[in-house]
Amino acid sequence: MKPKVLVTRETFPEVIDYLAQHVEVEHNQNDEAYDEAELMRRLQGKAGVFANPTHRFAGELFAACPELKAVCNMAVGYNNIDVPAATAAGVMVTNTPDVLNETTADFGWTLMMAATRRVSESEHFLRAGQWKRWRYDDFLSADVHSSTLGIIGMGRIGQAIARRSMGFNMKVVYHNRSRLAPELEAAANHAQYLGMEELLRTADHVVLVLPYSPASHHLIGAKQLAMMKPTATLVNIARGGIVDDAALIAALRSGTIAAAGIDVFENEPAFNSDFLTLKNVVLTPHIGSASVPTRRAMAYLTADNLIAALSGQRPPNLLNPDTFQP
Repeated sequence: MKPKVLVTRETFPEVIDYLAQHVEVEHNQNDEAYDEAELMRRLQGKAGVFANPTHRFAGELFAACPELKAVCNMAVGYNNIDVPAATAAGVMVTNTPDVLNETTADFGWTLMMAATRRVSESEHFLRAGQWKRWRYDDFLSADVHSSTLGIIGMGRIGQAIARRSMGFNMKVVYHNRSRLAPELEAAANHAQYLGMEELLRTADHVVLVLPYSPASHHLIGAKQLAMMKPTATLVNIARGGIVDDAALIAALRSGTIAAAGIDVFENEPAFNSDFLTLKNVVLTPHIGSASVPTRRAMAYLTADNLIAALSGQRPPNLLNPDTFQP
């Protein structure tokens, strides 16, 4: 008998078909909104779950679903999963790293350039019929080329962002939990390691690409924003909660920094609506990895993790290896 799995949200039909070759699938192609109680109900008798980061997996759920063996998240981040609680319950947890590095790096550049060059603000101006004549000072901004790019979180995505800066003649500085090997720094446009405060004071454009954890909660708040140049741009493609959104709104409103590009928010999708009152911010709904090839690759990798976990193999992206028992 095939193990039973739940797919919690709508996904590519071909991925459902692929899963069905190996497991018995209960899918949610109608994309119903499962609350916690409904999620627990549907997980009864299930050995695995193809999870979406909109759902929370914590100790109460693991206690209520004793047959659950694997939670496979279709995301790189996994702050929606209490990994220690999963480990204590013997539940394997996986994510989908690497397949989205280049696409997310592209999007980080998209936000940085759009925010710096005031693309959204000027488009709204045009659409509102306000463009009547050309002025020398219309939507003046900072430059991207020949400026200093600061990256906080220099993993694979951060390094991909840095590589793209070569064509813009930029200097790259970065902060990370540990310094990169010299050859990786060289490949990342000769990136220079700095302490975070020095980076904030130095960079013209700061891009956040670090994972969320209790230690990184509100890593960027009012104090850190005040360290940045008044001409600087902040881009967050990491996770909501790394930036204190209320402090960022205040900094944008007061001119503490010039602009921001934000793809992730605290309490998303119920983000702080005060963002909508600002002209100097580009807002997107957590779409950094949203290209067709990348999202499809993420879905297939989630399926591969789930199939491996339920067939006695080590999943390719196992986050808590102590749970694997060959």
